[in-house]
Amino acid sequence: MHFEPTASLPPTTVASVDLPAPQAQRLATLLAGEIDDAGVAAFEAGGTWRVEIHAAALDEVKLRDLVSDLAGPAVGRALAFATIEPRDWVAASLAGLKPVEAGRFLVHGAHDRARAARARVPVEIEAALAFGTGHHGTTRGCLLALDHLLRARRPRRILDVGTGTGVLAIAAAKAMHAPVVASDIDRIAVLVARDNARLNHAGGTITFVHAAGLSARALRAKAPYDLVLANILLPPLQRLAAPMARLLAPHARVVLSGLLPEHVNAARAAYAAQGLALERRMIMDGWATLVFRRGA
Repeated sequence: MHFEPTASLPPTTVASVDLPAPQAQRLATLLAGEIDDAGVAAFEAGGTWRVEIHAAALDEVKLRDLVSDLAGPAVGRALAFATIEPRDWVAASLAGLKPVEAGRFLVHGAHDRARAARARVPVEIEAALAFGTGHHGTTRGCLLALDHLLRARRPRRILDVGTGTGVLAIAAAKAMHAPVVASDIDRIAVLVARDNARLNHAGGTITFVHAAGLSARALRAKAPYDLVLANILLPPLQRLAAPMARLLAPHARVVLSGLLPEHVNAARAAYAAQGLALERRMIMDGWATLVFRRGA
């Protein structure tokens, strides 16, 4: 893997708290809408659920106050803080991960290259400092939605918003042999995704853009898009609905995830207001993936 700057990056500060599943999922969604320049995730951990906030630096007092406001003082006090070295983070991200099948796609690490050689579309991902190894229900849902869409049509222009490790952009580029634009608000994620694309021999077909939102000239220059993939969370997906609609071609499809089942109606309303109709929904490991279609 070409990506080497990890060794010179500062350590990552991680705040975590264990909660029942509904409370953890709700807190993660709220935090994602409140905190800039940080990664927020909720996942199952040993019979309970854990919320983690990852950032180069976290203000412990301010974060405890914010969590107390959102989930109660007891949860704020229960936050645990730790510092993780970049190389340790890479090892923790990849250790023991098994290949994940999603339709024609097989997402795997370097340790499973032999098995991946038999897959129709193998995607090798070394997660490093970005989200998306294919194991999370949101990523798998998007890959299955992409597989389903590609059976009937071949989009010419594809946009992946919030690309993380680049897994969705790489999968689309390898399956379609078509140009893909992939953006992320996190500079480290863009570096990781670019290296993952090179690793998958897809670097020449994917344009990576460091950008917040969809107003960057590099994103608008490639429009209109026939397919947009956005695996984020409800608040940013709601904010992106109008600017995204302006970048869509007639009959374009939009695949959204990072949504809890109770968020489906809110997401549907935001995109219906922009002329997009819900075409398909999937629930995967407690997360919803939605496919929208734009009219003529």
